[in-house]
Amino acid sequence: MKIAILDDYQNATQSLKSYALLAGHEVKVFNSTTRGLGQLAIRLQPYDALVLIRERTAFNRALLEKLPNLKLISQTGKLAGHVDVAAATELGIAIAEGIGSPTAPSELTWALIMAAARKIVPYANNLKDGLWQTASINPELNGLGFVLKGRTLGIWGYGKIGQTVAGYGRAFGMRVMVWGSQASRDKAVADGYTAAASREAFFEQAHVLSVHLRLNDATRGIVTAADLARMRPDALFVNTSRAELVQTDALEQALTRGRPGYAALDVFTSEPLAADAPLLRIPTVLATPHLGYVEQDSYELYFQHAFQNVVNFASGTPSNINNPDYQARARG
Repeated sequence: MKIAILDDYQNATQSLKSYALLAGHEVKVFNSTTRGLGQLAIRLQPYDALVLIRERTAFNRALLEKLPNLKLISQTGKLAGHVDVAAATELGIAIAEGIGSPTAPSELTWALIMAAARKIVPYANNLKDGLWQTASINPELNGLGFVLKGRTLGIWGYGKIGQTVAGYGRAFGMRVMVWGSQASRDKAVADGYTAAASREAFFEQAHVLSVHLRLNDATRGIVTAADLARMRPDALFVNTSRAELVQTDALEQALTRGRPGYAALDVFTSEPLAADAPLLRIPTVLATPHLGYVEQDSYELYFQHAFQNVVNFASGTPSNINNPDYQARARG
């Protein structure tokens, strides 16, 4: 098969042990991202199978219709709305799903919380310029960091990642408070944590608030400007899940108004994020380039399954197919 691996920014996939699974196939790795429909269609037209790295490229009906040779989309991890499944099914394109792990994104979440709380990045950067114990040359931003022990960690979404981050909070002596569905709150209480009395109380009381929700129609824009306005002026808002969980522009405006006082972000509505993005100009924001799952063990896990799904499909034994109805119109 002719296989394309998309959006491998760091050219990492060819160094993975699992890459050997594709031996015997014609493989092209793309290290740059193309957004235009026409450019994408020209780039991807020759390929029978595409391996997607999470949601880095979206495949709508218009794009899928321009890829007459495409038979398989092999997804690293689970689908998250970036592929038009109905259109792929109608066009006879199979979609194979992989698996993921909560470990790397959970650890990154905690790393961001620690770094932002103690202002590690600005201290370290200023030290290179000869500034000792200086978080900022702006006196208003040159305040002290804070420890986590004794403070309240708010977690919205108590799935695998939320539960892991809650465990980190407990280990650091934080009061862990959970918001989410009734089932999530009940489980949190059973695990020895606190369920927020209300959504309003959740935003008002958290010193650190981290969202861990799946993005879908119900959760898109679920964090509103009104929610953020309730946060403490010394609070830290953390998002390593999906930028679209927050209402458009609401976080930028909230940070400008000082509630919350700080943000630590790994996800953005447009990625790769432009160097002139407004969020990067806000000095109280710690931003990382969507590193949640970007580490060695996660890549080996994700691509092991994605590549195996390609191999199985090529051998006539499709595996982990999300849309089995594609077979009615499967392409020869």
